[in-house]
Parts: sequence; C-alpha cells; structure tokens
Amino acid sequence: MNSITIEAPAKINLTLDIKGKRDDGYHELETVMHQIDLLDYIKIEKTNENISIQSENTQIPNNEENLAYKAAELFFQKNGIKRKGVNIFIQKNIPVGAGLAGGSTNAAGVLKGLNQLYAVNLDQKSLLKLGEYIGSDVPFCIMGGTALAKGRGEVLTPINTQKLTILLVKPKYQLSTAEIYKNFAIDKVEENPNNGAFLEAWNNNDIINITSNIANVLESVSIAKYPEIANIKNKLKNLGALNAIMSGSGPTVFGIFNDRKRALNAHNYFKEQYQEVFLVSSYIKR
Repeated sequence: MNSITIEAPAKINLTLDIKGKRDDGYHELETVMHQIDLLDYIKIEKTNENISIQSENTQIPNNEENLAYKAAELFFQKNGIKRKGVNIFIQKNIPVGAGLAGGSTNAAGVLKGLNQLYAVNLDQKSLLKLGEYIGSDVPFCIMGGTALAKGRGEVLTPINTQKLTILLVKPKYQLSTAEIYKNFAIDKVEENPNNGAFLEAWNNNDIINITSNIANVLESVSIAKYPEIANIKNKLKNLGALNAIMSGSGPTVFGIFNDRKRALNAHNYFKEQYQEVFLVSSYIKR
C-alpha cells in the first residue's frame, strides 16, 4: 500500500470548564468533546523525498508549523522509520482558527494513517500517547466519538454518542487559543458547567436537559473581544435552537436543534450574512 485517505472530523465542546492552572503552564480542563460530520480529508502518499504538506487552503502552513507535519515527523522518529518521505494532501473543509480542532484532527488523521500505511500497528493507547506530544485536543481526535476529557485534555473517558442536529456559525475572524486562555480569569467565572447533570441527561438521551446544561467558561473572554459572538448565540436560540454556545476558544458558535426544518431555516438565514455556516450531525465512527 503506497497511499491512504483518512477522514478527519471536527469536534465541538458540549461543555468546557476550567478548574485551575497547572504547574506545567496548561489549564486543568473538564470538557465533553463531541465529533461532528464536518470532515477534512487527509491523503497520505509514500515518497522518496521529505515530509511535504499540500492543500488548496492557503490559510494553513505547509511547513513544520502545521500539526500534520509535526505528527508525521514524530511518528517516524518514535517508530524508528528511516524512510521519511511522505506527501500529505489536506482537503480542508473545517474552518481554520475556529475552535473546532481542525489542526488537531489533521494531526490525528496523519498518525492513524501512517500507522496503517507503514503497518506499524500501534494500538490506540500508543497512538494516544503520541498525540499528547502534539497538542491537547489530538488524543481525543484519535479516540473519536464523544468523551469526557480532563487534565489538559489527554485524560479521556469515552461515553456513548447521541445523534444531534447542529448548526455551526463561524464569524470571519479567527481567535488565538493561547490568547483566550491567557486572558481567562477563573475568579470572574459566574457559573461553571454542571458536567454531572449534563452526563446524566446524556446517558438518558434527554435532549431538553442535555441542551440546558451545555456551557463554556471561555465565552466571556471571547465575547469581551467580539460581542458579535453573543449576538449569534441569541439569534440561534430565537430561530429555534434549544440552546447555543461557543465551541472551544471560539469564535464558532453552535446551536442544537430537535427540528431539522427549523435548523435548515436558521442555516439559510445565517448563510445570507456569513460565509462559513454548516448544518451538521454527530459523526458516527465507521
């Protein structure tokens, strides 16, 4: 086998809580992550040259700054593979700098793809460990589905996946994850997500209480910089979303609907104002 193509799903944070600052400089998280069927496609080809990144999307770096490049470099290094030539083609559908783990899911896709392409056959635990070296969201993107993540995101407890109808709206700007976390002040959080109540509702497939318990403590930081995020949230709810929050460090906002017709109407409304609007469902692992 000389090439392989991997699906790389986006993720949203159904809840995101920050418990404090860690000694290593990262924040202690408690978040429910959920994959959606907004997909990048990663085609990996063996070559005799070096690692190369190619994409029609000019917003992503095509060098060692790209997490997909870092993933390939790390995979070869840790597994003692001398022939390091590989072309990585990224068909980019996930918005860049959106709080949807676009870079992390690309890195996860490269790790999984190289594992198959070179028949290294690492188990999931070993792949997750590699993912930790690259970024906080990469282990979840390797595991996939839905999970409660703790630590800096690497301590994962998988939970069953519910099928949700989700509308994503991304404003035209990008937000820096590092900047949002830097400006976060734990003493200014007015209300933390109740992950216990969320998980109970999730396990009972109780869509009303699921949506009433989605929350993100980073919203206040991002909204202080871009009040438009709050306007999108409110408009999603006015158009029929059971609830709406920002994903990750933003700026993407998502609403959860229990009526697809309302979701489609909301999609059409936002599409008149924003370029990056996506009506999606939960990603079911194949």
